[in-house]
Amino acid sequence: MNSLFEEIWIALHGVWLRRWLALAVAWGGCLAGWLAISTIPNKYESKASVFVQTQSLLPDKLGITPAERKNNIDGITQTLTSAENLEKVIRGTDLAQQGATPGEIANQVAGLRKNITIVAKQDNLFEISAIAGYDGLSNANNAKLARDVTQKLLDLFVEGNLSGNRTETTQTLRFLDTQLAQREQQLQEAETKRAAFEAKYMGLLPGVGSASQRMETARAELGQVDSNLMSAQGALAAVNGQINSVPQSVTNPGSGYGGSASGRVAALEGQIAEGLARGWTESHPDMVSLKGQLARARAASASESRGGRIVNSGTPNPIYVTLRSMQAEKQAAVGALAARKAQLQAEMAQYQTRRVEEPGVAAEEQRLNRDYEVLKAQYDKLLADREEAKLRGSLQTDTNSISFRVIEPPSAPRAPAAPNRPLLLALVLFAGVAAGVGVAFAMGQIHASFATAGRLERASGLPVIGSISEVLTPAHRTERQQKFRYFIGGSAALMGAFVLLLVVEFIQRSMVA
Repeated sequence: MNSLFEEIWIALHGVWLRRWLALAVAWGGCLAGWLAISTIPNKYESKASVFVQTQSLLPDKLGITPAERKNNIDGITQTLTSAENLEKVIRGTDLAQQGATPGEIANQVAGLRKNITIVAKQDNLFEISAIAGYDGLSNANNAKLARDVTQKLLDLFVEGNLSGNRTETTQTLRFLDTQLAQREQQLQEAETKRAAFEAKYMGLLPGVGSASQRMETARAELGQVDSNLMSAQGALAAVNGQINSVPQSVTNPGSGYGGSASGRVAALEGQIAEGLARGWTESHPDMVSLKGQLARARAASASESRGGRIVNSGTPNPIYVTLRSMQAEKQAAVGALAARKAQLQAEMAQYQTRRVEEPGVAAEEQRLNRDYEVLKAQYDKLLADREEAKLRGSLQTDTNSISFRVIEPPSAPRAPAAPNRPLLLALVLFAGVAAGVGVAFAMGQIHASFATAGRLERASGLPVIGSISEVLTPAHRTERQQKFRYFIGGSAALMGAFVLLLVVEFIQRSMVA
């Protein structure tokens, strides 16, 4: 341990003996480093934060998904640093004074792109920053330029979303209008051809529409007529059956000889007919009772006839009269339906005959209808797309579907973002002093000298009998004290230069603010 301390003290002694060399190297290194740092231009950074708020109610109703809105914002963010936008930034700030030729502007665009940063800090929150550090501008001008560039980028970011949507909507509407005009002309030509074809060949069936449509309409109507005709015929048969079972007249009770039995028979027959009209079956209890009574009444009437009694004629049966009226109505309905069926069958037979005689007409009709339907579907689809595009454009421009709120406006930087000049000045000072000490130590190692008797004894391997200390006269002491004061003054001047440079740096910063 003692030998280690001894070596340390010997090294420090060697450096101290060469302290003027160390001071000179420190001064030279510090001056060179400080001069190099002074040539580095200050770079000032300005930042701004903007929050993008998207409306969620109406866009969702129109089918504009959040993913689509986010993609639109991301697209504007990615194109913000395009050459076209950066040229707008250059022309809108003091950078336009740095160069006017296309080559100079291209170089400025390339340099500006490196100094611009756009970061999405979180959902819908973006930070825009710009750095300015040009040799031809003062610190105050660079700080102002950084703020102006950030403000211009912020304006382009907002305008890009709004005008970009308007431009896209305008281009989309222009394209859709062109396509609609073309489809409309083609559709009119198809309608003209189809109208001419129908005027020439389609006078076969009543109504409107193509031949196939008329044919299908006739078939559907014929099926409905058949169904109605069968129902009317069934109803007529039922009325006819009821008429056959109902007498045309009924006998008045009490008239003639023994008229009561005959009248009873007529009354019972009327009741049975009424029950059948109601839908009663033969096994219905009332029907069974009425038939029993009718059998007894007929037996009584027969006995009265054998006794020579005469039965007078009765009055018209009202049930019979009603059934005859219903029969006439059903017969008229059946006749009308049968006539319509015959008419439709004749028209369809005529159309089939015409199609057999002219087989190309059906093929031409199908082709014209197919072309017309295709064009009509395309036209309707383009028309719906145009209306949707108009509605979306109106939503984005009239209802502020995307709004921007500046959270942090572009800041006016007071301190340069780079370089950190006070730290660099301190590092240069430390490096210069270290270099001076290192050179002095190296020179001490090169020159073979022995600061102590023990070191000489270890180096030579011989015993050292004794050592003589340095004897200084008063003149030598005075001279050494004077040199020591010079050395202290040189060291203090080095530190003073460092402090002076720091003061100058902070004064310059205050002038920027």
